[in-house]
Amino acid sequence: MIPKSKSILVVDDNPSMLKGMKRLLREHGFNVTLFGSGAALLRHADFDDAFCVILDIDLYKESGIDLRRQLAGRGVELPVIFITGNDSDAKRSAAIESGCIAYPTKPFSARSLTEPVEKVREASF
Repeated sequence: MIPKSKSILVVDDNPSMLKGMKRLLREHGFNVTLFGSGAALLRHADFDDAFCVILDIDLYKESGIDLRRQLAGRGVELPVIFITGNDSDAKRSAAIESGCIAYPTKPFSARSLTEPVEKVREASF
């Protein structure tokens, strides 16, 4: 069972997206920690206090897919949901190969984001 204090780490370089995802996920009862860049996530995240990561694929001067690889290289094996506003076959393939559990494209429905998070939580029971 995931303790109530466990959070979802969200990385997106768009402040409006961060704010919207935080509001949506909190409405569904999740704790959310926001990061405006992959570097900020790597510097400040408490990965032991998280149960899921939501990563934008196209971060400013960064790649969410590369960030996922860096996390794995550090031994962080949290489930990852990739989001993107610039979908392509290559990005989708790379995201799937990196082990993501979902790949909603912007603008996405609330359900396409909350359902995979709920599945992660349920799988932990």
